[in-house]
Amino acid sequence: MKRLVIVESPAKARTIHRYLGKDVRVIASVGHIRDLPKSKIGVDVEHGFEPQYLIPRDKKKIVTELKSGAKSAEQIYIATDPDREGEAIAWHIAEILDADPERIHRVLFQQITRQAVQAAMNKPGRIDADRVEAQQTRRILDRLMGYHLSPLLWKKVRRGLSAGRVQSVALRMICDRESEREAFVSEEYWTFTAELEADQPPVFKASLEKLHGKKAKISTEEEARALENELRAGTFTVNDVSTAEKKKTPPPPFTTAKLQQEAHRRFRFPVKKTMKLAQALYEGKNLGEHGEQGLITYMRTDSLRIAPEALDEARNHIMAAFGSEYLPSKPRIYKNKNSIQDAHEAIRPSSVELTPELVKPHLSPEEWKLYALIYSRFVASQMAPAVLDHTEIKIDNGPAMFKAKGDVVTFPGYFRVYGEAENGKDDPRLPAVKPGQDLDLADLEVKQNFTQPPPRYTEATLVKALEEKGIGRPSTYASIISTIQTRDYCLKDDQALVPTQLGRTVNTMLVSSFPDIINEAYTANLEGQLDQIEAGDAKRFDILTDFFKKFTLDLDEATKSIERVRGIPIEEPCPKCGKELLTKFGKKGQFIGCSNYPECDFTRDITADDAEPCEKCGSPMVLKRGRFGQFYACSGYPDCKNTRKFKTAFKAEDTGVACPREGCEGRIVSRISKKGKVFYGCSAYPKCDFAMWSKPLPEPCPICGSPYQIIKGKKTVCPAQETHPEN
Repeated sequence: MKRLVIVESPAKARTIHRYLGKDVRVIASVGHIRDLPKSKIGVDVEHGFEPQYLIPRDKKKIVTELKSGAKSAEQIYIATDPDREGEAIAWHIAEILDADPERIHRVLFQQITRQAVQAAMNKPGRIDADRVEAQQTRRILDRLMGYHLSPLLWKKVRRGLSAGRVQSVALRMICDRESEREAFVSEEYWTFTAELEADQPPVFKASLEKLHGKKAKISTEEEARALENELRAGTFTVNDVSTAEKKKTPPPPFTTAKLQQEAHRRFRFPVKKTMKLAQALYEGKNLGEHGEQGLITYMRTDSLRIAPEALDEARNHIMAAFGSEYLPSKPRIYKNKNSIQDAHEAIRPSSVELTPELVKPHLSPEEWKLYALIYSRFVASQMAPAVLDHTEIKIDNGPAMFKAKGDVVTFPGYFRVYGEAENGKDDPRLPAVKPGQDLDLADLEVKQNFTQPPPRYTEATLVKALEEKGIGRPSTYASIISTIQTRDYCLKDDQALVPTQLGRTVNTMLVSSFPDIINEAYTANLEGQLDQIEAGDAKRFDILTDFFKKFTLDLDEATKSIERVRGIPIEEPCPKCGKELLTKFGKKGQFIGCSNYPECDFTRDITADDAEPCEKCGSPMVLKRGRFGQFYACSGYPDCKNTRKFKTAFKAEDTGVACPREGCEGRIVSRISKKGKVFYGCSAYPKCDFAMWSKPLPEPCPICGSPYQIIKGKKTVCPAQETHPEN
């Protein structure tokens, strides 16, 4: 055997072996083959922060195989992933092989196709020492923080918790958003939408924009009704009509973060799932008569760069499939931000000849969805802009100015292949009108609204925020989000990330003790320093020294000043001794326990007050923890073994409407069904089971005197409207 090729994954190894022939041996390292020890810190702080690596027990067999293969090979090619982590793995492999450095070559596979693999093998390079240094600095930073902070949390809260340089900042962002929501004071505002008719159809809608020349702001029903009367008595007159051509340029091809966000938005894929699917597409799929090959370029990237040959291929495809009018005069080049690592391309198909239709029979449904998304986005990025006629009509009525907008697509451009909301469909058409023309009022919708608090983060919006703030890197987002959920610091309520009591307790403790380190700007600055090391412009020792000096001072103070968290009071006395009950954090999740422990050993499960009773036996559901996280289980176990997916506590909204059931003193509040849908029911449940899907409003019906009305679509109607004489 003349050549040995070492890659990270067995799937990639199988694909590459087919390309390189029988005289080449391909071995997978299956990730890292050396790491810092688990039993001790493994960093010699006193001697330049030197790491002390060892080979884990489960990797010794692979290391033996690598050494054996290296002895019988004339040339060794290390082809681990083309990023910092992959470069570090390559360095570790080279270190343990103990082979002549002249026999060891570094190969970068940006995509796993026969042509790309053979081209990379023909132009090998050397391991990038600066990139390895950047990875080692990151690893040591994370070890120093984690090794010292995690025991602090174990001592002050409970065992099994963890903290990290990026993980803890992400948790802080989630907790800060929740605090914003709790502090938010909703304000009432009213909107006006007029349905208007001109001489010719169609009827169209216009929204109130300004009052007395300023942005319209109506805060009370009294103001709204006065304006409504004035508008109905007045005349809607066209003030101005403007039409302009508008071009929409296509978005760039995907980076890792943007792919994670779009896959979540379109398909509700968790970030971790998106990366797993992308990894499989990159490493190679068996395409039948087309052989086994990788379908996309490397999936961990923050670059928008595209190889010239890929641009040429895309342009030829667009010309053949759509014609010259869909092809710009020259390739579209997207610029990277200054902070971007440009080690490899944006995510694109390895060949535009591998259309989604062609590969669909060989992929799972989810793999195909992701591939089709990547493919269409890349092709669209090199297509002509979409062209729209954008029309605005301004309409006056006394002090009020209304505006109607409409777009008509005159040339679809890239809409032909990419878009969801922007798929080339026209907005509602506007009639031909001219200034000075009076319009007839067909309907006037006057709607009460309330300002909403900032939304909770989803996985996608958290990735977007981390990316915008320069925190973490494409390769880390999935593991960050996974870790804060597996530690029970936050939970998913539908798609929203909601901090748990445990998460908020840990966050408060860390932020109060390490405000300069558990900090967005500081963490982003550290990422920038790692980039400087990779570029050869900074040294590991200087960065680690500055960090550790500040960190140890804060750690010493925190160890002395932080009191052990006994639990969170629930304002309920212990039924056994009368002392205060607390929500406590145990190995199996949260539970209720007495503050007088160990003198009093009373405990109970947390009852899922926000959830429906067990649908099988009617017993209360209680919060439990299993290996996949928290879940609800029937308190009637083992007689009833019913379980239900965990849903975070839902804050009921009091609608202000009294329960209409005779003799019931409850009020109608918002609730959550077993399937996660909002409905409205009596606060006296289960004594009273009155419920409805529509939201009630405390407004009497002017026709029949019903004490409340309900919201149907955009209208407010009486719940008994079908029985009114005029209906």
